[in-house]
Amino acid sequence: MPRPLGENRAARPVPSPGPAGVSPPVSLVTVLREWGRIGCVGFGGPPTHIRLLRELCVERRKWLDAAEFEDAIAACNLLPGPASTQLAIFCAWRVRGRLGALTGGPAFIGPGLIVILALSALFLAGSPPRWALGIGAGAGAAVPAVAVQAGWSLLGASWRSRERTARWVAYLLAGAAAAATIGEWLALVLIACGAAELAARQPRRRPPGRREHGQDHRENHGQHRGAGGIAALPSLPSLPSLPALAAGAITGGVLLSVAWVAFKVGALSYGGGFVIIPLMQADAVSHYHWMTAAQFLNAVALGQITPGPVVQTVAVVGYAAAGLGGGILAAVVAFTPSFGFVLLGARRFGRLRGDRRARAFLGGAGPAAIGAILGSAIPLTRALTQPWQYAILAAALALLLALHRGAVLTLVAAGAAGTIIALAGGSLPL
Repeated sequence: MPRPLGENRAARPVPSPGPAGVSPPVSLVTVLREWGRIGCVGFGGPPTHIRLLRELCVERRKWLDAAEFEDAIAACNLLPGPASTQLAIFCAWRVRGRLGALTGGPAFIGPGLIVILALSALFLAGSPPRWALGIGAGAGAAVPAVAVQAGWSLLGASWRSRERTARWVAYLLAGAAAAATIGEWLALVLIACGAAELAARQPRRRPPGRREHGQDHRENHGQHRGAGGIAALPSLPSLPSLPALAAGAITGGVLLSVAWVAFKVGALSYGGGFVIIPLMQADAVSHYHWMTAAQFLNAVALGQITPGPVVQTVAVVGYAAAGLGGGILAAVVAFTPSFGFVLLGARRFGRLRGDRRARAFLGGAGPAAIGAILGSAIPLTRALTQPWQYAILAAALALLLALHRGAVLTLVAAGAAGTIIALAGGSLPL
């Protein structure tokens, strides 16, 4: 999910990988152990992941200084895909180079992925036990409330940093409307909002003949600076395969369709977290019919209550489409762009953080992503079928918004309530 950027500071170059001043170098065993530990205990989504990475890399081991860590957070917020995963990969790259990134990234992602695939086998089985159906129906009923709370928590910071109120509101409404109605096209709406804000913030050109002395020099200098921003990040190796993935998804082939959905989640979605939910719901439930609406709610709940990145929800969708192989394929495709961004562009993160065009793009895509998070609650609520699920939804809203309880605690409590109702003979979603 998008998070507010920190204070403006002059962009600093990112140091070369490797813990400066530390001897001997950080071993790959250490990276594997520490990043694996965070992957095992990282319940609660991006805020928890950032806190654990800061404690490890800045406060305890002092591999990074605080300013560099904050710059890395800001740079990851400017990239599509799961920001906290990209931050984990960057920190591993910073302490041990490319081998560190290729070790730490999978160690961070792996524990949650194993758990969510195991739970997928249980919840998507032909005849799951009644208590499991109750957990899924109860936790799934609370998911729309978690979406509302997630979007609401981001509104304040985005509102305070807005450039123009009318444009900010328009982007917010566009994202909400897209999430509620045309989820499969949400990625394009987010990109369009970012492009519109980028165009709106472009400086007006002076009429010919009124160019001030030295303006040519300043424009040329600005062009060179621009190369350090978004354009400075190399294209991902997977991006040229975009037409092939789209064509395969249209013409048939379950695995190609799974890869296409996962690619949209990992490479074309700004905001991560709940922003990807309407996109996946439209594809998995309405377009490809891999899952029922109730099963998709279970998948979202599993992604929230398991450790590691929330984007791992896409693995449940892949499992529903093509079994274990589909789940693994979906995860690999969804996370590959994040590795590409870091391995090919980490040295430019400092310049990306201060790039005017990148910040302008996020000024449009950010409010649209928040609107999409709020709008995702509409199709998620429509997926509820039992009266008692609406009661759980109301209780979850009270827990999250009035009592300020955490999402994991709320989902666990909702799942427990669903189990009790199921075992007591209550009706369950089909």
